[in-house]
Amino acid sequence: MSRTSTVDLVVVGLGYVGLPLARSASAAGLKVVGLDRSRRVVDALNSGRSHVDDITDAEVGAMLEQGFVAVDRVEVIADAAAVVICVPTPLTNHGSPDLGAVHSAVEDIAANLVPGTLVVLESTTYPGTTDEVVRPRLEAGGLRVGQDFHLAFSPERIDPGNSAFGLENTPKVVGGVTADCTKAARTLYERFVTRVVEAKGTREAEMAKLLENTYRHVNIALVNEMSMFCREIGVDLWDAIRCAATKPFGFAPFYPGPGVGGHCIPIDPNYLSYKVRSLGIPFRFVELAQEINQRMPVHVVNRAADLLNDQGKAVRGSRILLLGVTYKADISDQRESPARAVAANLRARGAELVYFDPRVTDWAVDGVPVERTDDYLAAAESADLTVLLQSHREIDLGLLADRARALFDTRGKSADHPRVVKL
Repeated sequence: MSRTSTVDLVVVGLGYVGLPLARSASAAGLKVVGLDRSRRVVDALNSGRSHVDDITDAEVGAMLEQGFVAVDRVEVIADAAAVVICVPTPLTNHGSPDLGAVHSAVEDIAANLVPGTLVVLESTTYPGTTDEVVRPRLEAGGLRVGQDFHLAFSPERIDPGNSAFGLENTPKVVGGVTADCTKAARTLYERFVTRVVEAKGTREAEMAKLLENTYRHVNIALVNEMSMFCREIGVDLWDAIRCAATKPFGFAPFYPGPGVGGHCIPIDPNYLSYKVRSLGIPFRFVELAQEINQRMPVHVVNRAADLLNDQGKAVRGSRILLLGVTYKADISDQRESPARAVAANLRARGAELVYFDPRVTDWAVDGVPVERTDDYLAAAESADLTVLLQSHREIDLGLLADRARALFDTRGKSADHPRVVKL
């Protein structure tokens, strides 16, 4: 199946997964082309500008010097030795998998597929997608997987904002349709990833990703539910978690918060439960975890109302400062951030909202802009209540506790202080 190619790797989709992949492969000496449907993204990258938190403009510049180029022409696929699909897989409005971007990418690859090509799907999806959705379309032109081209699945493990673990030093799971497909995928990734782990097949590799995030989803729901009653029984849950975390075996700490957000935790378990439901089997753990985690923004608002009541104030007419509106600390990504649900609920109850986030210059909830402050300490002094939703490093929690009238810390990051209440 060997052939001469002018491009080592085409990365389809240049978002938070595809761009780091392209960067690592380029740095390892591969000739990489990034393919994206957005002309804006393509033009920006070719001009040395990044749109992804974990990739700086300087790193994009280095990629360009290493030979990287971004294009929106699908014909480049025919020149590639390997094609990796890194497109988004969100949910529909009804909570079912939306594979529209995957279908589009596969159509483009099928139209330009030539013998000897390795195709890898990295986009998160339900077990069976690679074999049941991707494979038939790629084989429709007459080429056969394992004979004329290779096909594999490798789950992305990008953790935005994580300075300790990046693509290169996080083990890469690969599972091919055939043993030779697995070997081909392994050979590709070993050129720029320290350790590659072989799965039994594509379904096991697909399940590995969903298992990782379902595990987190369920355990976050566990501590979130505990946070709802620990206050009532006089227990500092944050301190209990701190103590439990000293056990060197059998326990991994998870922490409560105002809800779950991002590209994985609120989305991925739904792909697994979708597959399970198609078998007529209830997946109670995921459904219960989803219910608990989706309830947290309302719980936060109810607690905020209680804190205002303690001051003799109602939510209606109170000025509330929201600190941090991204789904994770120290990044600008707002996808599925629980801050939106918190703000929408507070606004519906008549609160006057103002927000501060060093990484978000404009913020709207349900299409209505929220007032932004540049001086969070002064805003905290004048606000009836300050709610910490995300603890960006630019927020000085010590000064904040001293100057805020009342601080509701939903992340448990503040030290004990008379004016601080934790979730």
